[in-house]
Amino acid sequence: MGFNKKVRVLLVDDSAFMRKILTDIVNSTDTIEVIGVAKNGAEAINQVRSLNPDVVTMDIEMPILNGIEALKRIMKDQPVPVIMLSSLTSDGADTTLTCLDIGAVDFIQKPSSVFRINIDELKEELISKITTASRIDVKFKNKSIQKKDSKTSYSSNKLHFSKDRNKHNLIVIGTSTGGPRALQSVIPLLPEDLPASILIVQHMPPGFTKSLADRLNTMSSITVKEAEDGEKILPGHAYIAPGSFHLKIKEKQSHDIFLQLTKEDPVSGHRPSVDALFESVSKHVHKNIIAVVMTGMGSDGSRGVKKLKDNTECYVIAQDEASSIVYGMPRSAVNTGTVDDIVPLNEIANYILRKLGV
Repeated sequence: MGFNKKVRVLLVDDSAFMRKILTDIVNSTDTIEVIGVAKNGAEAINQVRSLNPDVVTMDIEMPILNGIEALKRIMKDQPVPVIMLSSLTSDGADTTLTCLDIGAVDFIQKPSSVFRINIDELKEELISKITTASRIDVKFKNKSIQKKDSKTSYSSNKLHFSKDRNKHNLIVIGTSTGGPRALQSVIPLLPEDLPASILIVQHMPPGFTKSLADRLNTMSSITVKEAEDGEKILPGHAYIAPGSFHLKIKEKQSHDIFLQLTKEDPVSGHRPSVDALFESVSKHVHKNIIAVVMTGMGSDGSRGVKKLKDNTECYVIAQDEASSIVYGMPRSAVNTGTVDDIVPLNEIANYILRKLGV
């Protein structure tokens, strides 16, 4: 996009009230403008074709043609960054994850009623996500995620990990925008007898993290679940931080490690926060740690990887720019100078398994 050019947005929603709210929010900025609106998926497809918007916001439940079917057509015929508007129900969360699989770049939680709209919060999130989405080359990114990289080289990090499932190897992963799809390219490739436990922070609202955990669990050989406060972590298990809770760990005299969920203040603007997880691990575990920072907006995780490197024996992976939907978090981690390997998404599981000796 050219310098000082406004981001051109198409708003798709069957509610006239929501179209008015979203239009007023977008047009209140100096950097974004609404170039069209659509009441259903069929109109959206035609508007994308005729207006060629930079970003589309897409409601899911609409008459004539719903948001999922419209998204499929748009991503096939004329790919453009699409942000879904999702209702907070279990069905809504599952549908949103399906849309992210199809190619939507992000989602915004839709207010459950007109009486629950916080205009200031909605404005901040909408403007931020539209601005980020406008910088994503959807055609290129979708190809990059799928591409196979035949050349594999590893850093000289000499840490050795235990193959004994009774001795703790710990994998900690942080991700945000583009993360659900990226996790599906890593977690299902790990074997059932993985000699490590995995702790994951994915920036998501409450309700969506449970759907993500269930979805990954059905795809994976290891057990994937939403983390619960006080549970003992086990090898061959992955635990996802619930939305609006920090995920931390505590070690008992038996040297077993247990999960701790807290409602402490947001860290790096987030709860759950990657920094909060990484810093907690750095205080309780001193070796056999693999840290992975994947696609996401912002810098969450960069402070945490420095703490891990300063206080533990840790091997750090960052996802590469070509395969990241948004390269903010990986770039910030790389800029700390603590990253051992910068890796394409489709190679991250291989790097983890090689380091574990599996």
